[in-house]
Formats: sequence, structure tokens, C-alpha cells
Amino acid sequence: MADKSFLDWPFLTPAHKTLAHGLDAWARDSLGTIDHADADAACRDLVARLGADGWLRPTSAEAGEAFDVRALCLSRETLARHDGLADFAFAMQGLGTGAISLFGTDAQKMKWLPRTRTGQAIAAFALTEPQSGSDVANSTMTATRDGDGYVLSGEKTWISNGGIADVYTVFARTGDAPGARGLSAFVVPADTPGLEVAERLQTIAPHPLARLRFDGCRVPASALIGEQGAGFRIAMSVLDVFRPTVAAAALGFARRALDEALARVGTRQVGGAPLADLQMVQGHIADMALDIDASALLVYRAAWAKDTGAARITREAAMAKLFSTEQAQKVIDSAVQLHGGDGVKSGETVERLYRDIRALRIYEGASDVQRVIIARQTLATHERG
Repeated sequence: MADKSFLDWPFLTPAHKTLAHGLDAWARDSLGTIDHADADAACRDLVARLGADGWLRPTSAEAGEAFDVRALCLSRETLARHDGLADFAFAMQGLGTGAISLFGTDAQKMKWLPRTRTGQAIAAFALTEPQSGSDVANSTMTATRDGDGYVLSGEKTWISNGGIADVYTVFARTGDAPGARGLSAFVVPADTPGLEVAERLQTIAPHPLARLRFDGCRVPASALIGEQGAGFRIAMSVLDVFRPTVAAAALGFARRALDEALARVGTRQVGGAPLADLQMVQGHIADMALDIDASALLVYRAAWAKDTGAARITREAAMAKLFSTEQAQKVIDSAVQLHGGDGVKSGETVERLYRDIRALRIYEGASDVQRVIIARQTLATHERG
């Protein structure tokens, strides 16, 4: 049984506690029959079920309101503890339409947000390019103004939900200025002529991923999200909201790993006594519990700061993502070790967690990028006195 004492921390409200308990009960009843062999079908099914039962509501901001980042984090932590694909399906509905929620026109919001939060449409966030991962300002894909629209040309890669999405938020260079100042964001329906799935990408933890090609892909001027040239600011604002949720997903994986480890050491016998009686094993358990609580504090501090009015939580979000993803990797590795040979057996829960966690240390800003962000923010604070 996962520790839920953190739900009583002052970072969270009674409504958040109710959400966590309700989603946990739903997940226990609903997530036992997912066929991970077909990630596309599984994600389509998960989005539909999450939406039909109302669990996707936090993935879009209501008119005139901000995201409830704590609700997003609690949802991701809870779903990740039960199933990595369920967390993925939830997360991409929010990330994929985050720019629309924050900066979209009324028409864009009315067309897409009711559909994505009810699971009737699948969303994707198309930012990464073959030559520019974390260096968003180095993007080269273009959006050329042509009459009453734009023509998109270039490629995006490692796009989550690529190949199954109904709508993509796409970032491209409109030529307003060099570097970060020259990017703009667009809403691009998946059936837009000139948009094709160039390659499906396979990873150690299967998810719908693709490389997309835009070849003379024409969209109307109404597809522009926010102002032309504001794409970098839009992307960073979306990541500011959703980066803490990546940390929350890692936290969910770590909690499940600790639960599995506790069950293992409590029942596995060595020399006529449970593994849990060994001091070295107790040392592992202590480190795992400590890393999980420290991660939770960073996650919900960042989410609370955003929800209570912080304009930006760049430093807090980076700290939460860096620490939680790195420590979750260690927690899961310890769980694998405590399982012995069974820990690396295909199909075992801790083996799946070992594969699930690795990508979280890379996407939405790799760990070393988070270190740079934290250092720059810390230095800037010191210089300001």
C-alpha cells in the first residue's frame, strides 16, 4: 500500500486529496487489462476511458482560470504508480494543448479543448527537431507567410502521440528575429495536407512516438497561437506548468518500486529469516523512502508555488524534475537489486519500471540541462542581491 500521508501536507487542499483517492480507486479497478504490446491501441483506449470518466479535466485550463498544477501532479503520480502508459496518455492531453489553454484564441479553445479533455481527440506537442533537442532556440523548421496563411516546412522528431494524434501544437520559425525570438506556435490538425508521419520510433518502454515531416503543409492564419514570434515564450510557459508533472510521474514510479520492494523483502527468506531483517536491506529501504519524500516535497512545492500565483517557477520546476527523475532511477534500481534475478525478468513490475523511468531523465529538458537552469537561476538571484 503506497504511503499517502503526503496528502495531508499543507501544499494540498481537501479537493486535491479527494482527487487523489478517487483516481487511485478508479485506476485499481480500470487499469488491470491494458495490452502493452500495442501501445497505439492502448493509448487510444486509455484517453477515451480517462476522458469519459472525467479524469482529463485538469489537462486544460477553464476560461479565465489557470491550470491546477497540483491536480496535474497528483494525477500523474497516481497514474504512474499504477501504469506508465496511463500516465503517458493523461500527460500528453495536457502538454499537447497547453499552448491553446494558455494563449489560444477563443475559437481554438472551443474547437479543441472540450474534445481533448473528454477523450474524443488526442493531442501532441511538436517542439523537438533532429538537430535541436533541449536547444529550442536552434529550431530550423519554417513557417512562411503566404497570403492568408502559413506554409510549414521541416521535420519534428521524438513527438509523443506522433501517428495517433488528432491535433499537434507545432513550433516553427517565422523569421521575425534570430534564435528564440523567431519562433511561432501553430495548431495543426493531423489530417492537414503536407503533414506526414515519416517514421515511427521504438523505445525501451513502448509509447506512440514518431518523426513528422511537413512538406508544403499549409495552415490558415487562424492557426497561429498567440502572437507571431512569441513561440519560444509560449513553449517555455507550457513547460513551466508541465515540467513539475514529469517529476510527479517519476515520483509515482518510485513509490510503486518501493511498494514492490517492501513486499519482496517482507516475504523472501534468506537463512530462515525475511530479507527485511538484514541491515543492508534496511539501508536500501531507508534510502528509497528518503529519496521519495524529498522528491515529493520538491514536486508539490513547485506545484503549490505556481498555483498560488508565481508568474514563473523555472528554478523550482527544474529542481523538482532533476531530483525526482534521478532519484527515481536509483529507487527503482534498488528495487530491482532487492528482487535478485526476478528483478530483470521480462514482465516483472520492477523490470517494467526500470524501462519506464529512463526517458523521464531526458524529455522536457534533460538532467544536465536542468542543472544549467538551476545554476543560472541561482547565480542571477545572487547577483541581484
